Amino acid sequence: MATVVSMINMKGGVGKTTLTFNLAWYCACKANLRVLAVDLDPQSNLSQYFLGEIKYQNYILDNDNQKTIVDIFERFTPERKFQPEDVIKIHNDEWEDRGLIDLIPCTLELNKTLKNPTSKAERLKKFLDQLDDKYDLIIIDCAPTDSILTTAAYFASDHLIIPVKPEFLAKIGLPLLRKSLMEHYEDYDNNAKISGIIFTGNKKNSSTSQKEVSKDVISFAINYGYYVFKNEFYHSDFYPSSSKDAKPIFMVDRVQTQVEEQLYQVGEEFLEVIGLLGLQ
Repeated sequence: MATVVSMINMKGGVGKTTLTFNLAWYCACKANLRVLAVDLDPQSNLSQYFLGEIKYQNYILDNDNQKTIVDIFERFTPERKFQPEDVIKIHNDEWEDRGLIDLIPCTLELNKTLKNPTSKAERLKKFLDQLDDKYDLIIIDCAPTDSILTTAAYFASDHLIIPVKPEFLAKIGLPLLRKSLMEHYEDYDNNAKISGIIFTGNKKNSSTSQKEVSKDVISFAINYGYYVFKNEFYHSDFYPSSSKDAKPIFMVDRVQTQVEEQLYQVGEEFLEVIGLLGLQ
């Protein structure tokens, strides 16, 4: 069965999508896993990272033929329903004969689901359940809101990984996420669990305020028994340029070796945390 992981935080701007994108590539290209990336954020940044701006625009303009995650939530006629074969195949010559990456893309139209959420929360899980024998890992990039999309991610997931940028508002996002998940447990019988908190966006030489916030986050994690990643997803100017080229960091020309190595360390620990380290 596929392991389903949601990358989630109730606060935006924490580097969640960049981390998700690079982890998906790492797990496919370096760990030889079969990976499905799911864009569950109406902003659709993950889709644009994978496809590039122009290819993404062309894709969503072809409304008659192309499917997005909106079809899973909103379209249930036989002609429009999202089928397993409708995922986008992500190809790259640099990783031939290794793992694979497929993508379920998103558009801003997903906002309609937020306006009319009745009886839709379990549709993503039901769709992904069809794919258990096709993938080793399904990784979901979640919207930074407490909504039906969050509930859908809870239903679908085995693990929740929380990227946290050590800044003042991190103290707000974490308790909100915990509260949201506890309320979900009260209403539903669900196995999704917070499996780890990972720091993002730090530089090697952190400021005093960042260090103080990091201590507060670690205290929060200890208090509730949450694992904190030993490796951090550090800031690098190479990440924005790599996303514009629709490439992971390790396929960018002239990237610093230490930046690649940091991603590999995060990737290996990620696989260990979700129980897939020995699968590749």
